[in-house]
Formats: sequence, structure tokens, C-alpha cells
Amino acid sequence: MAEEGTVWKCLRDFSEEVRELHGTDGVSSLEKPPSPLQFHREWLCPNRPCIIQNALNHWPALQKWTFYYLRKCVGSKPVSVAVTPNGYADAVYDNKFVMPEERTMNFSDFLDILEKRTTPPGVFYIQKQCSNLTEEFPELIGDVESHIPWMSEALGKRPDAVNFWLGESAAITSLHKDHYENLYCVISGEKHFILHPPSDRPFIPYETYQPATYKVNEDGTFEVKDQESTDKVPWISVDPLEPDLSLYPAYRETQPLHVTVKAGEMLYLPSLWFHHVRQSHGCIAVNYWYDMEYDIKYHYFQLLDSLTKRVGNS
Repeated sequence: MAEEGTVWKCLRDFSEEVRELHGTDGVSSLEKPPSPLQFHREWLCPNRPCIIQNALNHWPALQKWTFYYLRKCVGSKPVSVAVTPNGYADAVYDNKFVMPEERTMNFSDFLDILEKRTTPPGVFYIQKQCSNLTEEFPELIGDVESHIPWMSEALGKRPDAVNFWLGESAAITSLHKDHYENLYCVISGEKHFILHPPSDRPFIPYETYQPATYKVNEDGTFEVKDQESTDKVPWISVDPLEPDLSLYPAYRETQPLHVTVKAGEMLYLPSLWFHHVRQSHGCIAVNYWYDMEYDIKYHYFQLLDSLTKRVGNS
């Protein structure tokens, strides 16, 4: 127990020192896109987020992507839509890791829901990743960039995926992290991020859960169907909007960053940063996922993760 107490103190001191010296106590805003070298030196290598202004001004999407335009371009084409009863897809519910019902529906019908022309049960969100912009919405690619040139030059590679996001205000992305360097670009509306640096890992609780999916019945009710043949899923159990500090007391050690990304702005979200996302109704966004380098920063995080598990705050 004494050894665990010493390790826990070291983890707390480490997180506090990173916050003080590494600049993870706020998110800077740049007036224009950086050069590849500047971005590499000041943001990518230090693993620090920033908001970039005036990076999307030349995109036709900023002026063109109204619901009318999207309906005209994509029309009644079938697309993938996530449907949940509560807006939480890929999140812990009733002590299970529950994924949305993945429904294929006509894009025009989806827009009818956003515009309240129809009101079926559930919360609807186009959130399928795996480069859904290029795979499901090729009609829109010409209105944005296929990659971000200065980012691609800084990393020496093109993005692994370019994703399109559109949904209801009730759709929420639960707290998680990704192994990607993420450029998140808001076309219309706003996205609201809660961010934690990787150094907050000791205070962010993971547990393992039975995987399941939502299923919508004919009467409009939802049920949760277990995926019996798959392994349990490690996921973050705390809700940063209403953290239960009696259940997760270590979370009070964190100082989450609250960031709003407005239309025309780009957020650089570094790899391994924990993030929780909300949005205004009908917010349209595109993000670029560049695979992270599995360098010494990744291995340091793995060490931090192992030490956290050792003291019992998995």
C-alpha cells in the first residue's frame, strides 16, 4: 500500500508539472494556418492543441453547404446513420458499452428529421468514420480539400481518413481518445469540446464492459442486444458533463479544457488527447485523421497507463 501511495503521488506530481510547464492549461488560437515547420515545432511535437483561424476561407463548402444544397447534391442516396435513444453512440449505458443502430436511409429522409419535417423516435447522427466523406459523399469532395497541405507536409503523409459529420444537437460523443492527429473543421454551427491531455490518464477511469448495440423495434422502442461473441471493451466510464465524484474521486484532480470551435475554424486535436464532443443542431463538420507516429510519446503514454492500472485507477 505504501508503494502504491508513492506511485500515486508521483502520478499526481507528473500531471501537475505537465500542466504548468507544457502549456496544457489552455488552447491557443492562431490567426492563420502555420507553416509546416512551425506546426511541427510548436504544436505537433509538443502534442498541444490549437484553434486555427482562416484555414478554411477558400473552401466552397463554407458558402455552399446549406441543407438545400446538400439535399440537391446528395438527394435520396442511401447513407449510413447512427440511431440511439439518448444521443450517446459508443458509450456506457446500463453497465454495457452500447453502440448505435447503424441504419441505412435516404439522405433526404435524414435531412427531413433534422428539419423537423418528420419526428421518428431516437437521435440521428451521421458519424460513420472510415473516411465516410470519400466513401459515401463523393459528390461533396470538391467543396473541401482532400487533405490539408501544410499538415501533410509536416507529417510526410496523407490522411488515413476524411470524415463527414452532421446530426442533431442531442447527439453526443462520449469521452475517449484516438490514435490520430486530428484536424477538425467546422463548416456551419458549433462544436463544443471538453479536452484532457494524456497526462490526465491517472485520473480518468477505464472499465471493461460487455459490448452491445441498440435495436429499434417496430413500435419505436429501443432495446439493447448483447454481442455475445466479442470480447469486453475498455471504455471511459465518467461523464465529464456530470462527473460522479463519489464514484470517481480521482477525476477531481483534472482541469478539463472547454473549447468551442465555430464555423470556419479548425481545431488541431493531438493524438492521445481525451475528448468529449457536443454540437449545435445541424452542425456540419469535416475532420482529417492522420495516423500518429508510434514514437517515444506513445511509449511514455503506455508506461503512464500501466502505472495507473497498477495503483488501481484503471
